[in-house]
Order: sequence, then C-alpha cells, then structure tokens
Amino acid sequence: MTDLFSPLTFAHGPAMKNRFMLAPLTNLQSHPDGTLSDDEFAWLTYRAEGGFGLTMTCAAHVQAAGQGFPGQLGVFGDQHLPGLSRLAAAIKAHGSIASVQLHHAGMRSPKELIGQAPLCPSEDAETGARALTLPEVEQLRDDFIAAAVRAETAGFDGVEIHGAHGYVLCQFLSPTINRREDRYGGSPENRARIVREIIDGIRSACRPDFHLGIRLSPERFGVELAEIRDLAQGLMAEGKIDYLDMSLWDVAKEPVEAAFQGRTLMSYFTELDRGNVRLGVAGKIMSAATARACLENGADYVLIGRGAILHHDYPQRVAADPDFVPIALPVTREHLRNERLGPAFVEYMNTWKGFVVQEEAVQG
Repeated sequence: MTDLFSPLTFAHGPAMKNRFMLAPLTNLQSHPDGTLSDDEFAWLTYRAEGGFGLTMTCAAHVQAAGQGFPGQLGVFGDQHLPGLSRLAAAIKAHGSIASVQLHHAGMRSPKELIGQAPLCPSEDAETGARALTLPEVEQLRDDFIAAAVRAETAGFDGVEIHGAHGYVLCQFLSPTINRREDRYGGSPENRARIVREIIDGIRSACRPDFHLGIRLSPERFGVELAEIRDLAQGLMAEGKIDYLDMSLWDVAKEPVEAAFQGRTLMSYFTELDRGNVRLGVAGKIMSAATARACLENGADYVLIGRGAILHHDYPQRVAADPDFVPIALPVTREHLRNERLGPAFVEYMNTWKGFVVQEEAVQG
C-alpha cells in the first residue's frame, strides 16, 4: 500500500513531499481588479505551512471577461505579477509546490460582473452567452498559454488547467453546449482540440521542468462519462501533462449514467493506463481513512477541499493521528478566522448549508 506520506515524483518539475494537494477553492478574497489581497495570501500560505505537498490557488481567470465570481484572483495581466510573485515565494518557502489554477468561466461568467454578455463555444439562451468567433477561440487558447507563462514568471512551479465544472473548457467538451461547426466543434477530437492546443502551447512556452496538470469532471454540465474517460486516457498516453485531477463530487459515488453503474465513478479512471502521469481525486475526502482508501483504490494523491478549510494543517494532523477526522460541522466564524479565512471567505462559507453556526439573534 502506498503511504500518504511517501513522496510523489512527476515527469517534469519538483516532487510532492506527500500525497496531499490543496484543492483549488473559490474564496472571494482578492481585490476587484484580480490582484492578490492579504487575506488570500494568508489563507494560502497557511495551508503551505500546514504541510500540503502542493498548494494550489483558487481558479484564477485568464481573461477579464472570464471572471466567474467576485473577488477572484486574476492572472490575465502583468498588474497581477507582484502579488503572484509574493505568493509563489511564500508557498515555496514552506516546502510546498506552488501552482496556479488557470480558469475562464465562459457562459458561467455573471453578466453584471464582467459588464458584457458572457462567452461560450456556442450561443446559450439561458445565460445570454454569445458564441465565440474563431479568432476569439484562438485568443482564448493563447490567453491560457500567456497566463501560464505569467505564472512561471512569478515563480510558480506549475499550473493546472481548469477543464471541469461547466466552465469554458468543459463547455467546449460538452456535445450539447458546444454546437460549433468549425474545427473546435463536432467530434470529440474537435471539441477537445482547444484543451490539447493549450497543453501543447504551455509545454512549448514554459521551461521543461514546469509542472502541468489538468482538472476534469466526468459528470454534469453536459459532459459524458465515456468521452471524459477517453480524453483522460488520451492525455495520459500522450504524456504531456504531469497530473490529472479528477473532480468526482464524491470519491465513493457511482456514476449517474445508468450504463456505468455498479461500481465507483473513481474506478473508471484508476483503471486507465496512466504512463508517467499521476492521478489525483477530489470529492468529500474528509477523514484520514478516506484519504488512505483513495490510494488503496488506485489514486496517486488526494485533493483536500473542505478538510483544508477546517484545518490548515490537515496533512500534519493525519500524520499525527491515522484516525483523524475533521471538526464536526457547523463550525463558528471564530474557528474559520483562526484558520486564516478572511471576512469575505467566512461569509462565503456561511452560504454553504450547515457549514457555519448561525448566531442567535440578540433579544431586544
């Protein structure tokens, strides 16, 4: 059995000192222009200090028009470099690999936030999104690549491409959302073309030891499990990425699609021939026992989200106690503040049902 605390090497770049990766978590804490805030700096560096082998930023948008939520970290302009450089240096000073997640929300960009109609591979009536022109698709690809170069310039060890959760690259992968008739639409190969072009572009533009991962999700948002599985297998076989991050919602769940039920969703990815590519899984990994079970069932590493919100030192706690279980929900705002969540992040967690104690109203 692979130990959660054995190092994990990659085809390119530094090794993780353990099998814990901080999941990229929306936190609403950056400045309106996408520059890094002290609150976001504190939140992320405290996780690096707490023992995560790789500390990943929240989804950072690669175009101003790709912003998905207020207070989102930006990586679309050189104005972001000072903050990004400060963050990368501090994460690495704690012995953690520093990575930026590259993101564009596509049709999930709120119109009132970006000040224009959101962008999508094809027109979408429900969100009011307009279809990207062919030159705009090429610009989108180039802006993902430019953002990776910017992250490299800032001193990060690598980047992860966000191809999951119904954001723009996931929209390209969807046979229902993407109805394009050019080379970026139609067949599964065409719909995945932009993803492969971004991977190729980052590999050629960044140094040879730059980490490159991709996040995929195999359900919801119009994607089909068989297609995502085949894409995952193709990307692993091509060997240009260092790791695949599968966001499964729940690592123990069965697929939604009836034809694939009877076994876990995770098993469709752990059985793939991964070559030199490392496979990680995310989805309700709270206890030390669940994290160990993921490795026993074939994953190379785990991504910790809610557990890391609750405990900045989640890896260190698991190291000290093999039966570690995070604090029970709901938790107080004070607990979250002590874990270095800023006011905006605490209030965001308050919108998660059952996460934060609801303070009783003062009796007048």
